[in-house]
Amino acid sequence: MTPELHQRIDDLLQQNKIMVFMKGNKLMPQCGFSNNVVQILNMLGAPYETIDVLADPEIRDGIKEFSNWPTIPQVYVNGEFLGGSDIMIELYQKGELQQMVEVALAS
Repeated sequence: MTPELHQRIDDLLQQNKIMVFMKGNKLMPQCGFSNNVVQILNMLGAPYETIDVLADPEIRDGIKEFSNWPTIPQVYVNGEFLGGSDIMIELYQKGELQQMVEVALAS
């Protein structure tokens, strides 16, 4: 990964408390896993931003290297990588995600 791409991703994470790298966007997810993440965040009522990796191949490859995680979507809260769809579902069902989001938004 180029230093410029690393900085670009870092900047996105610093500028947004909750950032989702996904296929499509929050208004039109382009895969079921990305849709799962959007639905969970919408249920929490949390403000979040998305980056469509389909529209940006450099980010699509770079985010996988950045997080050392091979799949999309990828969710970050307060700059920390949480995981993808399955992890988000698990955290939501346990009630842990709501708490993480509240802490992030309060900071």
